[in-house]
Amino acid sequence: MSANRKPSNDSQARKEEAKAGRPRFGFVQSLERGLAVIKSFGAENPERTVADVAQATGIDRFAARRLLLTLESIGYVERVGRHYRLRPQTLQLGYAYLSSLPWWHTAQRVSEKLTAQIGVSSAVGVLDHHDVVYVAYASVQRFPLLWNRSVGIHLPAATTAVGRVLLAALPKEEADNWLSSVVINRYTPRTRTDRAGVEKALIEVRKNGFAFVDQELEVGLRTLGVPVVNKRGVAIAGLSVSVMDGHMTSGLLTKRYLKPLQEASREITESLPA
Repeated sequence: MSANRKPSNDSQARKEEAKAGRPRFGFVQSLERGLAVIKSFGAENPERTVADVAQATGIDRFAARRLLLTLESIGYVERVGRHYRLRPQTLQLGYAYLSSLPWWHTAQRVSEKLTAQIGVSSAVGVLDHHDVVYVAYASVQRFPLLWNRSVGIHLPAATTAVGRVLLAALPKEEADNWLSSVVINRYTPRTRTDRAGVEKALIEVRKNGFAFVDQELEVGLRTLGVPVVNKRGVAIAGLSVSVMDGHMTSGLLTKRYLKPLQEASREITESLPA
């Protein structure tokens, strides 16, 4: 090939689309759109019309209708009049991920045992881009503001104890890239939204081995988290407890719950294969 030969259009397209995160070759747009349709349903929108789905996903109505009909034919949605809603079969998509984690069953059991032992809600979560997603959760009913928590919920990583212990465990370059790409919303007057503030919090986590987050996600909510590591010492998840108590200081929360948290984390680690 001549050194002066210009790259082909296909080659240039590959480079441009790779930069955008969506390669032209091997990328199936219809699959992306089908998943977007499924994700458009939720607690606030359990039923949607074709027009609703089109508006929520940015897909034109004709394509949205075809996707809904396809999902209906393979059992993922059902139609009630003009409205569509998800069918239980969609749970298989999430369960496939959970069942692929060799430690998931142990994490759920340990979380339930921890909550029964200390009397506060606990959760195990993993990083998912700029969020953490709960893969195990155990609640206590006397904290009504936490009733919206469950397995599968996404929360902003920068303002949660699970997220901070996992971000603190990343290699520095990876953590820097993450911080440079994230936009942190202000959820309460205490939310750290600037990069310097979050970096300072991560330094504290690395120094102490745990994260304490004081009302940065919800007013009154305080969380304490520790990493869950594999047998090689690599953080694979975070384990946290949450309390709604205006009198619970960092020192008191740590004194009361850090040791049980660390013991629960070690129990999950011990269940992992070598």
